[in-house]
Formats: sequence, C-alpha cells, structure tokens
Amino acid sequence: MDIPVQKNKEYIVEIIDNGFEGEGISKIDNFTIFVDGAIKGEKCKILIVKVTSSHAFGKLVEILEKSPNRCTPDCPTYKRCGGCNLRHIDYEETLNIKQQKVQNLVNKTLNKNIKVQKTLGMGNPYNYRNKAQYPIGTDKDGNKVLGVFAKRTHEIIPIEDCQIQKEVSYQIAKYILEYIKENNISVYNEKKQKGLVRHIITKVGVQTNEIMCIIVINGKEIPNELTLANNIIDRFPNVKTVIKNINTKNTNVIMGDKNKTIVGRGYITDVLGDYIFKISPMSFYQVNPVQAEALYNIAIEKANITKDDVVCDLYCGIGTIGIFASKYAKKVYGIEIVSQAIEDAYKNAKLNNVNNIDFICGDVEFAFDQLIKKEKVEPSVVIVDPPRKGLDRNTIDNIMKLKVNKVVYISCNPATMVRDLAVMEEMYDIEEVQPVDMFPFTSHVECVSLLCLK
Repeated sequence: MDIPVQKNKEYIVEIIDNGFEGEGISKIDNFTIFVDGAIKGEKCKILIVKVTSSHAFGKLVEILEKSPNRCTPDCPTYKRCGGCNLRHIDYEETLNIKQQKVQNLVNKTLNKNIKVQKTLGMGNPYNYRNKAQYPIGTDKDGNKVLGVFAKRTHEIIPIEDCQIQKEVSYQIAKYILEYIKENNISVYNEKKQKGLVRHIITKVGVQTNEIMCIIVINGKEIPNELTLANNIIDRFPNVKTVIKNINTKNTNVIMGDKNKTIVGRGYITDVLGDYIFKISPMSFYQVNPVQAEALYNIAIEKANITKDDVVCDLYCGIGTIGIFASKYAKKVYGIEIVSQAIEDAYKNAKLNNVNNIDFICGDVEFAFDQLIKKEKVEPSVVIVDPPRKGLDRNTIDNIMKLKVNKVVYISCNPATMVRDLAVMEEMYDIEEVQPVDMFPFTSHVECVSLLCLK
C-alpha cells in the first residue's frame, strides 16, 4: 500500500482513540498514526517524526479542538519524567481508558464475550506511592543532584515535588543530598563507574507511618555513616531504620544483594487489612497499599474460599494475599523465588498468629510441580500473581491437569494475562475481569480475573 504520510511534514488529524500507553491514535487513509499527548476526540496539528511500513508517529504541534477530558498537568517535570504519562487527562477518564485497554485485549484474544468491569479507582489518587527511588548524580555543570531519570534516558531531572510519592520521601532524600554536598562525598557516575552514592530509597508504612531509608552505594561504607543515620532519625523521627545497600556492579539494577543496617532494626511494619506485615529492604510489597488491600479483598471475595479449601498462592512475595486467604481456608501454601521474601513471609505469618500456612522458596515452575507431584498436595483454589511475563506453560498445564476448581489470576500486565486466559479457556469459564487502578495517572493497570472449572 502507498504510505499517505511523509516524515517532517505537518498534518491535521482527528484523534479517534487512545492506545495502550495512553497515546492518541489517528488515521489518514486508514494508515495509523500514534500521537503522544493527544486525547480521543481532539483535532490536532501534528508533525510526522517517524514512518514505518505499518504505522507512523506524530508529534503534537497544536491542539485545534480540545477534549473536555484534558486538564492542565500539575507537575512541572511531567513531560520529561514520563512517570505519570496520563497527567494531562482527567482522572475519571484515565479509568475509562484503562478499562477499554483491557476490553480490547479480551475482545481480540478470548472466545467468550466478556464485559470487563469498570476500573476500580482511588478516592484520592495523589501521593499514593509508599516507595521512592531517587538516583543521585551530577548535572552538566558538575553540581550534585537528585531526582528522577528522564524518559528513556539516564539523565537525572532534579525535582522539587512529586504528586505520586509520599511528601516525606523527597524531604529525606534532599536532606541526605545536602549532607553529601557539605561533607564532599562523591556521587556515582554511570559512564565512569566511579563515585560512591548511587540512589536513595525510602519505604513508608502507610498505616504505621514507619519509614525505612536505604542509601545505595558503590563501595563498603559512607564517611561518618553513623552520624548521618542518627541525624536522619533526629530530623525525621518516623524513620525507624537506616540501611546501606552495596551495589558495586555496572548495572541498571538499582539495588545490590548486600544490605547492612547502620541504625535501627533493619525493617519496618505496615498494616494491610487485619494484618501486620514486616517489610525488609529487598522484599516486594505493593507500592500502593490502599489499592492493594482493595485488590486482595476482591480476589478473596471472588475465590469464595471455604474451610474445605487448600489454597496455593503462587508468586506469594512476603505472604500478603496468602495470609489474607488463611482465615477462610483449610491450608495455604505460598511459593516465591526470593529467599528474603520467604523469610519475611514466615515472620509475617508468625506475627499474625497464622498457623495454617507454609512457604516454599523456589521457582514457581518447578516448586509448584514438586508440591503437587511429590508432596501430593491437591489445591482446590490457586491464586497467581506473576511478574509481567505472565505464567509459564508448565504451571498452566499443572493447574489444568489438577482440575483446580477456582483460579484467581492477579496481573500487572493484562496482555500476558489475557494470553494465559486464552490457554485455560477450554477448561475454565472466565467469570470476571476486574481492572484496579494501582498506579493512578500512569498507563499501568492491574487486573483480577476469576476462572471457574467448567
């Protein structure tokens, strides 16, 4: 087919839809053009910046007719940061976009006609993240700065405020940066792989207000680290522990494998539902606990677990959802590959007096296989919360061979979730798909799906 657009030329287009990342979609002679920052219903002047054989990318030059769902972004670094790529869209409309994103995937992939539920949003979608990660480096003038990485680069954009992080996180990071400057402590240079301080990480217990501060270093110690740690706690009394994480590798991974507690107990606690959870430096804990609690409650309610049920919680992390399920079930088994998370899971079960749960450290693909084949465990309910790549085929086959009565699939990537549901659809009725807005103002969407054995 003839391509109807040319690179570096301007066109006037109607935006007919929004894509998976929130970008505007338009067509010229049935040829698709993606326009970052445009909203469905708008008329825009665009500049074509890239053309492929199947589609093109346009840069928004001017909005000729504005959508009623467009709002003024309340963050000065929003366009460069890329952390909240839907900040220019009214919050309620972002929920509709996410619902439609999941619905489109369901329509394309599944045989059964399933109506995806409306996305469950937040009452207050601001300052929801309990974990902040600030890279530290130097600007082009050699000044020490902290902030966030610019979209698709490792250039640090200094920030003064962030609408999705807890306010105290930036205050702590800024205080540490001032200490670094005053004491002439070096900061990491990615290109040269030299310099000491790489990142500042904070974790905040949303219900307890306890704070953990982690300083990631390319070395063994921070000059006068005990003084720094005590100063942080004096200035911010809710900081219960200060930890150094050692990462001397040339890597994009933020944290290394080794943690040393400088001051405090090495962990914080938070409350989720009726339970207390211990959070350590390496353990995974949902960054939006308010929505995590809503999501877990939906999952448990949909599973309708009874005292006759044996539940397997695959990718269990620190045991949160398995512990939620334990009060309804006969027995729960949790499987997770991260050893620190399994240690925390056992501590969390003990902390909450939960005695009908066991945890297994291992790769789900093999550990679940062993649990059902060697240990002869026969779960009637399986809850899965896999990483973005979704479930492996061996685990899906095992669930189907066992004819597990109910499967609750929690997903951070609806594309791989729907792919996996399509495999299971021959044996299971997909009863419901419920999107949950775990990351407001971003294009990410979490989902809970209930599958019942036919």
